Amino acid sequence: MGKAGRLVAISDLHVRYDENRAIVERLRPASDDDWLLVAGDVGELTGDIEWALTLLAERFAKVVWVPGNHELWTPPDDPVRLTGEARYAYLVELCRRLGIVTPEDPYPVWEGEGGPAVIAPLFLLYDYTFRPAGTHSKADALRVAEAAGVVCTDEFMLHPDPHPGLDDWCRARVAATEARLVAELPEGLPSVLVNHWPIVREPTRILRYPEFALWCGTEATHDWPVRFRAAAVVYGHLHIPREMRVDGVLHQEVSLGYPREWQPRPSTPGRLVPILPAAAVGR
Repeated sequence: MGKAGRLVAISDLHVRYDENRAIVERLRPASDDDWLLVAGDVGELTGDIEWALTLLAERFAKVVWVPGNHELWTPPDDPVRLTGEARYAYLVELCRRLGIVTPEDPYPVWEGEGGPAVIAPLFLLYDYTFRPAGTHSKADALRVAEAAGVVCTDEFMLHPDPHPGLDDWCRARVAATEARLVAELPEGLPSVLVNHWPIVREPTRILRYPEFALWCGTEATHDWPVRFRAAAVVYGHLHIPREMRVDGVLHQEVSLGYPREWQPRPSTPGRLVPILPAAAVGR
């Protein structure tokens, strides 16, 4: 690969909406060397996910994908009835057939503009530790959220099998991912950490319904951006595109979101967000 390419990102494509599907059909790289980071929530139905990822894999030099909560749902109208880890494994194999990098594959090194940097796709889930003020347990936090009328659809559609709960699955993913980052990140190179959910709590502080933060990440990863030398952290899930610095590290929310969210915005929907070289936000 040459040195002219860009490292760009997008998430939360939600291609079940016709308006979003049309945006995905128009996505194009600026050069033949561009890499695309897809930070989850391509869609819910396996057919939709395959359609979108196939199209993107054909257009970009390399695509890196991490799952969001919507990909892990088991919708009643999806012919693929797999749940939990089995559904995730199915999606990983789909990506591998398309030549797409997943959190289960060797970390690629970006050598284009702003590089070299190790691209680390993560799949971490959440463990209900982003709790409302005054609550000190998962049960208390869920009661407060339910009383506020805030319950994520994951509670009905995202199955943790074979783990007892999503928080158990999260803890297993965090432990395995942390060990791998320690073992496999090359010394001396910065990283780009890519996860569907934010890996620090600060981005959730502006949520309209603060109780929803329960389904948005884990306190266990708060030191990872500094610890693992992140030049940038890429995430989605919140549907609030923005850039912010936490402990000096740039965090970029790169979601498209639902049509009702992006249609009122003056910016062009579906803009690919440049990741490297890192933007000078909050310097």
